[in-house]
Amino acid sequence: MNRENLMAAVKEQMPERRWQHTLGVMETSVMLAERFGGDAVKADIAAILHDYCKYWPIEEQAKIIRENGLPQDLLAFDKELWHSHAGAFIAKTQFGIDDEEILDAIRYHTSGRERMTQLDKIVCLADYMEPGRDFPGVDFIRELAKSSLEKALIAGFDSTISFLLSKGKRIYPLTILTRNDLIEEVQKQ
Repeated sequence: MNRENLMAAVKEQMPERRWQHTLGVMETSVMLAERFGGDAVKADIAAILHDYCKYWPIEEQAKIIRENGLPQDLLAFDKELWHSHAGAFIAKTQFGIDDEEILDAIRYHTSGRERMTQLDKIVCLADYMEPGRDFPGVDFIRELAKSSLEKALIAGFDSTISFLLSKGKRIYPLTILTRNDLIEEVQKQ
């Protein structure tokens, strides 16, 4: 499927406001890829697809996770995590995306993972800081992103963890492992 058809298919799946977010993530992913020497084409494709399943019924997302060997522990945590794994599955099975790096960037754009690839980092960070995002600390994340994907992501995960704590929500363990791994990576630089 060509890029324009892919974009049209994604746009059909979401409200206009989320489509504007997706466009922002696409633009920011390409900018970050260019800034840090990443693959802008892969970043663009992963960004287009990153929220494909976001507005699907929760039951449908859970069914995809349950029936297709995806991490079952996700189902015990915030439903906001589910669309990323469901989306990677759909990107592969319905759109024929077979590049595991792109699929992983979609899969881990919400939780992160240990030993994130550059593409994982780019798409995850673009999701945090695209121009339409407006939350306390986003400008600090954008400033850090001028020089370090890792430092900006740590600030992003700190923001997410603080938010979840303030709401009394459980924190997906992979998110904590990701943050710790990024801190270790920065310390080694």
